[in-house]
Amino acid sequence: MERITIVQGEHAVCGDPGRSIHTLLGSCVAVCLLDPVRRVGGMNHFLLGEPEAGARLQDLSRYGVHAMELLVNALMRRGSERQHLRAHLYGGATMIESLGDIGRHNILFARRFCRTEGIEVRHEDTGGRLARRVEFLPYEGRSRCRLVRDPVTDAPPTALPLPTTTAGELELF
Repeated sequence: MERITIVQGEHAVCGDPGRSIHTLLGSCVAVCLLDPVRRVGGMNHFLLGEPEAGARLQDLSRYGVHAMELLVNALMRRGSERQHLRAHLYGGATMIESLGDIGRHNILFARRFCRTEGIEVRHEDTGGRLARRVEFLPYEGRSRCRLVRDPVTDAPPTALPLPTTTAGELELF
């Protein structure tokens, strides 16, 4: 199976058997859109729902409003029609209390966007306190979400101690 991995601000679309789209989410949200008629789908991964006034143009890829339009348009270029689209929503966890309700706001944005655009939400795995790994197989119309039990951190890996050598020895590596 060929894996397409996306991160914040990215999206991917495919409709080939044997291809899947993957992401890892914390407070971010991923929306999987599927057109079961064309057997094509895609996933996006956004950091925040909507930009605040004065947001920089180069930061638009972080926002759901931009990510959703890109995903819908990419699917339509592949022959999808809006009335056929179905959604699965993932993510929106409260990972760090001090950051407030970013995850909840992202979930509310995704729901509102789908409702406004007439896209039926068929499945949702959102909220909570744990990160999620999401796998989407657009051709088959299936998705899978697993909670990440271990904390996701940005800490650098622990350095391994270097081997010690006795004076006069030569170590080849």
